[in-house]
Amino acid sequence: MMGLIEKLQVPAEKASDFFSWFSWLLLLTFRVYVAWVFLKSGMHKIGDWETTLVLFEYEYQVPFLNFELAAYLATFGELVFPIFLIAGLGTRYAAIALSFVNIVAVVSYYATLAKGAGLVWHYLWGSMLLVNIVYGGGLASLDHFLKSRNSSSHHPVTA
Repeated sequence: MMGLIEKLQVPAEKASDFFSWFSWLLLLTFRVYVAWVFLKSGMHKIGDWETTLVLFEYEYQVPFLNFELAAYLATFGELVFPIFLIAGLGTRYAAIALSFVNIVAVVSYYATLAKGAGLVWHYLWGSMLLVNIVYGGGLASLDHFLKSRNSSSHHPVTA
């Protein structure tokens, strides 16, 4: 029995190495896609601010906040945090912030989202954000670049 496990260990390790090499692409894809969704939403909000205010006053039921403050905060979050997410700068913090925006959107607009397929999209975006919270930005991020730059400057190469 041990022979079978030993025989499977090498191919399993090779497969694991192969898939971990592509993790940077998955993390980048998740970051860019979710950022695009939120940026697009923020652009719609500032594109017709009067309608945005009306929606926040009468349609969205944001708990504990005045509708105008909620509109400003949601728009700010949808326009600023995606830029950090795309760049991979403070990836985990940007993903946490956008997760909060996503959760507030679901809580505020749940009745309407639950009627259609809209809720499923929020679950998808939340899952993609969770992956970036857990794993960070990956190799294709400013976080990784800055970390590798700082670690190489603290450990000079000796000949």
